[in-house]
Formats: sequence, structure tokens, C-alpha cells
Amino acid sequence: MSESEKPKGHTLSKDKVLTNGGNNVSSNPSDEMTEKFDLATVYVSDAQYNRNIFFDTSPQAVRLYLLYNHWFMQTLVYAFIIVNLALALFEDPAVVPLPIWATSTIEIICLSAFSVRMVHYAKVIPKDKFWKDPKNICIIVVVTLSFIDLTIYGALKSTGYFAIRWSRVLRPLLLVNVTEGRQLRRAFRSIRNALPQISYVFLLFMFSVLVFSLVALKLFGKRGLLTIDGSPYFTDYLDIVFDLYVLVTTANSPDVMMPAYNYSVFFTIFFILYIIINTYTFMSFFLAVVYSNYKKHLKEEVRQLVKARRFKMCRAFSLLHEARGEGGEPVVTQTKWNHLVKLVKPNINIAHRELLWSVLDDQNKGHIGKFAFVQLADLLSIQVITVKSQPHPIQICFPSMYNSPVSRFIRYVVHQRMFVYVYDLIILVNAVFIGLDEENPVVSNAEWGFLALYMLEIILKLYATEPRAFFARHHFWNWFDTIIIVSALFGTIINSALKHSGGYTSRQILDIIFILRVLRLIRLVDSIKRFRAIINILIKIGPTILTFGQLIVVVYYIFAMVGMELFKGKVQFFEPNSTSPDQEYCGNPLLKGTTFAKLNYCKNNFNNVVSSFIVLLELTVVNQWHVLTSGFTAVTHISARIFFVLFHIVVVIIIINIFVAFILEAFLVEYTIDKSDLQTSLEKKIEELELNVQQDGVDTGLVDAMESNDNELGPSEAGKQKPSLMFKIASRRSRTVDGLLQRMFETDIRPEDFVEEEEPENINFSNPVFDSV
Repeated sequence: MSESEKPKGHTLSKDKVLTNGGNNVSSNPSDEMTEKFDLATVYVSDAQYNRNIFFDTSPQAVRLYLLYNHWFMQTLVYAFIIVNLALALFEDPAVVPLPIWATSTIEIICLSAFSVRMVHYAKVIPKDKFWKDPKNICIIVVVTLSFIDLTIYGALKSTGYFAIRWSRVLRPLLLVNVTEGRQLRRAFRSIRNALPQISYVFLLFMFSVLVFSLVALKLFGKRGLLTIDGSPYFTDYLDIVFDLYVLVTTANSPDVMMPAYNYSVFFTIFFILYIIINTYTFMSFFLAVVYSNYKKHLKEEVRQLVKARRFKMCRAFSLLHEARGEGGEPVVTQTKWNHLVKLVKPNINIAHRELLWSVLDDQNKGHIGKFAFVQLADLLSIQVITVKSQPHPIQICFPSMYNSPVSRFIRYVVHQRMFVYVYDLIILVNAVFIGLDEENPVVSNAEWGFLALYMLEIILKLYATEPRAFFARHHFWNWFDTIIIVSALFGTIINSALKHSGGYTSRQILDIIFILRVLRLIRLVDSIKRFRAIINILIKIGPTILTFGQLIVVVYYIFAMVGMELFKGKVQFFEPNSTSPDQEYCGNPLLKGTTFAKLNYCKNNFNNVVSSFIVLLELTVVNQWHVLTSGFTAVTHISARIFFVLFHIVVVIIIINIFVAFILEAFLVEYTIDKSDLQTSLEKKIEELELNVQQDGVDTGLVDAMESNDNELGPSEAGKQKPSLMFKIASRRSRTVDGLLQRMFETDIRPEDFVEEEEPENINFSNPVFDSV
């Protein structure tokens, strides 16, 4: 392509904004070029979303791979996984019982869907790679065992024999091992990598508990002390070990110490030493070991993640580049770049695409080199809002009135910070009235005054701001205020009408109104800068929290399935109005006189999956978990303690500590790092072109966390003409968890990961796997 053939008009200006958009792309590219673009699209998309999958590069396999990664197919997989997991609600022991044939049919459909998905996956990757991938083997094994178990269970039940659905415990493994579950697999790898070091600390911790237990046996066992319920105190070694293990969690403090303390104050020295060494020292060691090992292994994963992303972008570049200039430097033209971006992100508008190009081609050459091209994946991950300037409807209908001095003054006042402060004060005063007796006529009438003030606020804001801008998708608080106030207004009107009609207390409507009143107070969070910063950070690390939420669900589900098989029907709950004598001991005579029954813990049982999850949540909190354990131990066997101690070790000691470690690291990153270099370059380009929304004082509070791609903006208050299109960075948060991970460790990643190098012949990467150390 000669100099005269370079794409015209890719230089941006604020008067003629982003008009050409690379529309000179050939509408009939050759089949060979189409295949190259399809393959390049896959590489860029994989790099953007950090998919590390071996796939065949033949045209047919590429088309199948694009279908495999389509959002609808991925959503469908998760839908079947959720349905498969939710079957526990309808299977024995069930929340809502369904016939065996109904649950079996649904499970067969789900298992068949997983099988079809695996066949699809096998079509897009080489066979040798398919059978070497552990997650594929795991899914095949789980599906096969589920079919076998379903067949055996159905046959035994139909003939009246006892049967156990043992394969239900395997269902969460499908969530972990589906291709889309890479974040969850990374969390499990973090646990696996941290286990060796945790095990050393845990063994030393258990040695300490055993030694202290032996000392307690010799110190208190022969003194004839009794517990509060009259049983011998510290006479059985295994009971002592369990009680002191519980003391580490503080759940039985100070109860476990009181008999010895009542006997002699000097015995408290034993418990003080035990708590300092085991509760505070060893528990802190667990967090330190988990944090250090987790960060070390995660950093290595991120390094390989960055390297894999770069190689994929290099392969995409090699498919589209052409020689340019005397030295034959490989470059990608704007024409090809535009076509590629349209394939990768079909919904991206022309203005946004041209803005991204102007960042990469900062010297206005009409082409970019390899170094600039590989930044495309990161650039596409930066969320940018395209804002369209629109006149206010009142200004169109009544221009003279809207532009009058009085109108301009009103709009000026509404956009001042003092206007916000005044309404914050009104909300605080309203909070005082909410706490007063609503039956008081003064309080009741004052509510109408507050509603009028809130409605006036919304009307003034709508007058000062173009309605489409006011209700833009990223203006969270505008939507929140409007919905709350309008709902409260209608609720109050309905409640007053019903009250005056007589014969109806309208208690439920009153409850809704009171809740809506309290919700108004939440808006104060957005007014305090430091509160707003903390809430923003919580929103930004939300995807990470969801990942660990999935991890908790997987572990809970496994323990719930085991718990239901071990303890179902052992504890019964009776409604408060029940007259059954069994209510006193939860339907099981073995619980007579136990603390479990006295505290009315009967509803804490494993009789269905919902109650099982609630029990596990209570065990996670650890308060009174020894009482829950004692109840199920009483109705089964003392060895049942193993189930509860194992749950505590897995969830509280390991998973919760890893979760805390990740949150600490992510919080520090989001709290201290504002933006990446590439994001800074994009913002500088927007400011250089004078197309930044911030110049007009658009609110940057919590709305930063509510992204949108295309919004409307009202006219400027100063009366100056705005460009027809403007831009702003939607938020500082990483769009994906992988993006957050890269930011977490970008200062630790070795420089050679970004140095120019030749890409390998096979650019496909499997999920990183690391040996435990």
C-alpha cells in the first residue's frame, strides 16, 4: 500500500469526531484472508479473556471453537450445572420432594448436556491434548460414575432396597472442571500449593494441643472437678483434646476454664499460656504461611498468564502483518486493525474504535508495529463510556425560558456542592424522625414534608440535567433515589387511603414504607469521600469475592451431601405450636438433657440441603460449633467429631485464610494503584482531544463502579458548545479477575516477560500447573 493509500481521517478532533472508523475495509476479502482474520480473532479474544486452551487451527476447528466460546453456550453450561446442583432440593432428603423418575430424568438431561459439551470440546483440540488434560478426564469420570450410580440407585429403590446417592458429592467437580471455571481451578491450585507449608504448621499446632491436653489430664484429672452439667472435668484424654481444640476457636471460652478457675486462680496460667501459644500465635502463623505461599504461587501463575497472552497476540500479529518501508518492518495497517477489532468486539462503536487506534498510532502513521499491536487485548479491557451531548427537552420546547437568568441560576445552584450538603442534612434530620414514634401526629405529618423535599430534589435535578443523562445506566444513585422516593410516595398514599377507609391495619405496607425510609440513609455513603472510596474498592474486587464464593459453595455442597447421609433424620424440628412430647429433645431420646436440646437447636439439622447449608454456615462462624458437634455426636457416635473438625480445618483454617490473603492483596492494590500505564495513555489522549467528560463536572462517585458503554449527556451549564461525542474511563477497576491479578503483580513480573521475542511454533497453552513446594 502506497502513502497515498493510507486510511484518511483517523486523526481525531473535537469538532469532527471519529467519523471514518476504517470503513474502507474490503467487503469481499479472500477466503484465505477471512480464515486468517477468524484465527486472529480467536487469538485476540483468548488473550483478552485469558483463555489458555489448546485448539486446532484448521478453519473448521476455529469455527467450532468460536461457537464453543460463545456467551450463549457458556451460559447454557452454567445453567445445566446449577440445575444439576439444585436437584438436591428435590431428592431424598428433600425440601420439596419429587418422584425419583422426575429427578432422574432431569439429571440424565444435565449429564447428557455435559457429554455433548465434552464432544464439542474434543472436536476443537487435538486428541492427544484432550486425553492429557486432567479436567477432561475428571468430567468424564464424574459423568460416568453419575450414570452408574443413578442406574443402581433407581434399581434398588424400585425393588424396595436401601440405597445411597453417593455420586451427588461429585457434582460440584463439574463446576470446577468446566473450561470456564479457570478462576475456581486457580483457587483450588492455591489451596493445593499452600497445603505442604500449612501441614507443617498444623502438625506443630496439633503437637502443641496434644501436649497441653496431656498436661491438663495430669493437672486436673485427679482433683474430682465437675463441669456445670455435673460430668467429670478433664478425665478423658480424647475429650480434653477436643475441648482444647475448640478453645482455640474461642467458642467455649470461658466455660471450659471455669471449673479449674473456681478451684484455684493459679490454674488460669495454664489457659493463658495455651491461648497465647495456640489461639494467637499458631492461628497467626496459619495466615502468614497461607498468605506468603499463596502470593508466591499466584505470582508465578500471573507471570505465565502474561507470557501466554503476549504469545497469542504475537501469533495474531504474524497472521495480519505486512512488510512496510525500506527495511521491511512488519506492521499491521489501520484497515486490518479496524476489521479485526470489529470481529473481536462487534458492538464497539466507530468513535471508540478510532479513539483506541489513535492511542496505538500516536504518530499518525496509518500502521502500527508489533509492540503496539500486542497491547490491543489490554486496551480492549479498559472500559470507556461514549457520551453523546444532547439538549434538554425543555430547552428545545421553551428555549427563552430555559436560558433565562432565573433558570440558569436554578441550574447553577443544583450543580453546586452546597445543594448536596443541604439534602444530606435533610436526610440526617429525617433519620431522627424515623427513629421516633410513627403514631405521633407531628412525626406522621413530617413524613409528608420530607417526601415533598425529596420529590423537589428529583424535579430540580431533572430540570438541571438532561433526563437521559440523569437516568443513564451508570448513574446508580439517581436511579436509587428516584425508585426509593417514588415507591415511598405511593406507599404512603396507599397507606393513608387504607387507614382512612377503616377496617384495615395495613401493617405490611407500613413495614415496606419504613424500610424505604431507612434505605434513604444509604445515600449518605456517597457523600463521604473515604466511605465512597472503600465501597468502590469492594465493588471493584467483587468478581474475586464471587470466585471464592463459588469455592465455598463447592466445599459446602460436598460436606452437605456427606452430612445428609450421616445425620439425616437424627434430629427433628417441631413447630412452636406443636404439642408433641418429643419436641423437648428434638425427636431423639438420646438428646434428653443435652445442651443441644436445651438451647432449642433442633432446626439445626441435616434433613435437607437448605438446613445443611445453614448448619455449615454456623460452623464457619465457629460460635457454639462445639454444641452443634455434641448434638450430632450424641445421636450417632463420638467419631462424628471427625466430620466437624475436618470441616473447620478445610473451611476456617485453609479457605478463609486464603480468602483473607487475597482480599488483603487486592485491597492494597486497588487502594494504592490508580491506573495502568495503558489506561493513563488512553486518558491523556482523551484530554488532549478535549473530549473528556470530566471537564464538565460529571459526578465521579459510586457511579464509577456502574459501567456503561453509551450514554447521554446534557448541555453545559456555562452555555459553551460541547463536542457531539465525549469519553470517560468507566472505572478504575479491572474488568476481569485476571486483569486484577496482573495489576496485583505487575511490579513483580520479570522484565523478560515483556521483551520482544519470537513466538513458539505452537501458541496454544494449557492451564498453568505448578508443583507443590
